[in-house]
Amino acid sequence: MLYTGKGGVGKTTIAAATAVCAAERGRRALVVSADAAHSLGDVFERRLGPDPIGIAPHLEASEVDPRAEMQNHWGRIRDFLVAMFRYQGIEDVVAEELAQLPGAEEITTLLAVEKLAASGRYDLLIVDCAPTGSALRLATLPELGHRALRLLLPTMKAITSIGTPIAQKIVSVPLPRSEVFRDAETLIYEKLATLRKRITDSQTSVRIVVTPERMVIDEARRAYTEFALFEIPCDAVVMNRLLPDEAAREHFFQHWSRLQEERCREAEEVFAPLPVLRAPLLADQVTGCERLAELGRHLFAKAEPGDVFSKSARVRFGRDEVGYFAQIPLPNARGDDLDVVVVEAELVITAGARRRFLRLPRRIARCRVLSAKLDAERLTVHFATTADRGEDRTADRGEDWTADRGEDR
Repeated sequence: MLYTGKGGVGKTTIAAATAVCAAERGRRALVVSADAAHSLGDVFERRLGPDPIGIAPHLEASEVDPRAEMQNHWGRIRDFLVAMFRYQGIEDVVAEELAQLPGAEEITTLLAVEKLAASGRYDLLIVDCAPTGSALRLATLPELGHRALRLLLPTMKAITSIGTPIAQKIVSVPLPRSEVFRDAETLIYEKLATLRKRITDSQTSVRIVVTPERMVIDEARRAYTEFALFEIPCDAVVMNRLLPDEAAREHFFQHWSRLQEERCREAEEVFAPLPVLRAPLLADQVTGCERLAELGRHLFAKAEPGDVFSKSARVRFGRDEVGYFAQIPLPNARGDDLDVVVVEAELVITAGARRRFLRLPRRIARCRVLSAKLDAERLTVHFATTADRGEDRTADRGEDWTADRGEDR
């Protein structure tokens, strides 16, 4: 269960309250901070580190230290890059900083979380993610990184397999050895592939925390669209810091209360069919297990914190009376923010600042795009049928063969 939201909306508090509530109800819960600016320990009023520690019965917590984890996953790759930069005359400290590949810390963070999830020690693992933009990068990196590195690695390996034995006799420049490529292959074909499966699994879900403010809701709406583009399931929105009924009866707060109720109705419409869970503004700062438990009881008065409240739609391929089609879930997307094109058997979809390369099934990989239509919930792209290429189109009518597309790249 990944919690994210605009900075300052209280996602860390909500994540901690979810974990405390789940533990109170007998589930073995672990809450992990994946935010570089950790504040989970402050919420629990405990000093936390990368190893989970007991907070309460059935409850553990930790804060991932990506730099400490880097050596486990990027060790030889990083060492090679440091050696190469040093050879260029770059100072040691600067070389070590340059060797931090873009996205490496985020991927390392996810790998640490995946290790905890795969341990089988917990019934529920709750991740306190970074604010929305960073969380989107965190959640989409397994797919994007897998694609980029898988394209680059074979080329680099082929070049060095020919040139390294000769070059090492002539020049002293550091060249990658077989161990570097072995680590890179393990990272790409095992670790990143496992992460992609975990992130898009039906038992994984994102919950977006908002407050009753227009700018916050607008950012969350865009995030919901972008998560959907990468088939990362969202199951709920949490409306945090709502004025309690007793405050709403005060004259000064009556207008604020009406405005908040309007924002709640707006969120319910915008994020439908996701439920909007309501969390009240409490009388004091929410820290420590007792206050977190109180917030959790309000938040999950009629539900279990570990339940998946809504199932997200998936990318679907099939055929109808028009021809072959692809349906991509894009709730709340805007047509002027979208771009769709087929490039070398891949459907390239750009939505705002995000781009996804979706591998097409063999049956339509060489078909041209006939049309693209966006409605409130999904993008439907129609392709030329086999008949448009002078081939038999009697087979497959009405058939849905989403599974045939294989692996995204």
